[in-house]
Amino acid sequence: MRHRFEATVAIDWSGAKGRRHKGIEIAEARGSDPPRLVRPGHVWSRSEVLDWLLDRAAKEPTLFGFDFSFAPPFVERGSYLPGDDVPVEAKPFWAYIDANSADEDLGAASFLEQLHRRHFYFGKADGTKADYMHFRRCEMRFNASGGGKAATVYDAIGAAQVAKASFAGMRLLNRFAGRVPVWPFDPVPAQGSLVVEIYGRLYIRMAGLRGLKLRDRRSLNQALDALGSPPWRQRTRLTDHASDALVTAAGMRAMLEKPDAFSPEGLTPLIARTEGWTFGVT
Repeated sequence: MRHRFEATVAIDWSGAKGRRHKGIEIAEARGSDPPRLVRPGHVWSRSEVLDWLLDRAAKEPTLFGFDFSFAPPFVERGSYLPGDDVPVEAKPFWAYIDANSADEDLGAASFLEQLHRRHFYFGKADGTKADYMHFRRCEMRFNASGGGKAATVYDAIGAAQVAKASFAGMRLLNRFAGRVPVWPFDPVPAQGSLVVEIYGRLYIRMAGLRGLKLRDRRSLNQALDALGSPPWRQRTRLTDHASDALVTAAGMRAMLEKPDAFSPEGLTPLIARTEGWTFGVT
């Protein structure tokens, strides 16, 4: 491994309401071993993920990846929520969300549904969906490269619930302050652990597969093989969330071998402070 991380960990995230979330899965790829699910079958809470990560980060240098947007678009319009008095850099914005979300288990639904409702698309009653489709520079780069259509954090409708997942995630990121650095808002440390943003579709694309979901062991292992990873060997039920986490943990490990992993073209100091970047988009 080109970098000094002992393992890569991918967390398939959820912004759903409630205390426990079947949509959360954690997978790790250690050294050159096959990727594995962490506590397979366990129904995680977001707070539990936070505690688990902080404990793990202190024990060994690990690269952690979360599949939500670490910040809304900023460069395009000069504000995260134009017309509202909100912070203009990511870290203060995370703190603002955390301070103004009373939802249980680090949820942020009330932030979207009540405090800043007019910025988010919940359905036809909100008008034309295209008016809400604003993107960060890394998303524009991914889409332009043929990666597909990355979602926007202003879209609060549909099964993916990109908006709720991301804003709940930003509350989580605020809890890392001073304990685990978050790239690119923080520089890559010379030692210790690091948190990055991930996008599962990116690593499926890196594996040369066209489908968005890997629904069986055969297709999952085909993707892992293309990413230079041994096959998955655990004998447990494979869900969409589990396969996403497994292939992403392997993809992150493969990405670490690239010399430009943490210096993608297009990442400027302004973007690093405001919008962030998805690990693996080059």
